[in-house]
Amino acid sequence: MEQTHLDWLIELIERELLPGLQIDSIEPHNPVVVSKVSSPWQLLGVGNYAAVFYHPSQPDRVVKVYAPHRPGWTEEVEVYHRLGSHPAFSECLYAEEGWLILKRLYGMTLYDCMHQGIPIPKQVIRDIDAALDYARKRELHPHDVHGRNIMMWEGRGFVVDVSDFLHEEACSAWQDLKKAYYWLYLPILCPLRLRMPYFVLNIVRKFYRFYRRL
Repeated sequence: MEQTHLDWLIELIERELLPGLQIDSIEPHNPVVVSKVSSPWQLLGVGNYAAVFYHPSQPDRVVKVYAPHRPGWTEEVEVYHRLGSHPAFSECLYAEEGWLILKRLYGMTLYDCMHQGIPIPKQVIRDIDAALDYARKRELHPHDVHGRNIMMWEGRGFVVDVSDFLHEEACSAWQDLKKAYYWLYLPILCPLRLRMPYFVLNIVRKFYRFYRRL
């Protein structure tokens, strides 16, 4: 039955989603722009190189489609192959050139939690630490793990984007985020239940990117 549902979803992707999709990556450090998607497909989220969609008939599976001429598809397929099954990561159910079918992870990104003033418990941080340790044991290199690709659901943490986990260069993004969490968020921001406007969060994100380049 599972394979039948998957085959049907693949047919819908090839017949409905891809022919009617317009997705562009204008600048590699900013999210892609989706200007056209066929109904009843729904846009779930966007990243710097790809966008994620789902069909209402199969809400527990998502389709990640890379923008034209953007890298990462081959690497992401390999990462999911090495990860196998782990509760804090999605799973790749099918892959075709430029797109993947993934198990859907439910929840809200830490970025959006900050925007809405929703408390982020310590268990989320511990879950991500454990997930990244697991990835390292699978000969992967957790890279560019930040508030926009970590999700929280029922007090637990999940890693949404693993496409850069083959990059071997050092990356301090997660360690820096943890420092901000323990030194700034827990003692100050969380008790105040402050809601951070997106423009403020974007300023912080751009400043941090500039800081890392230095």
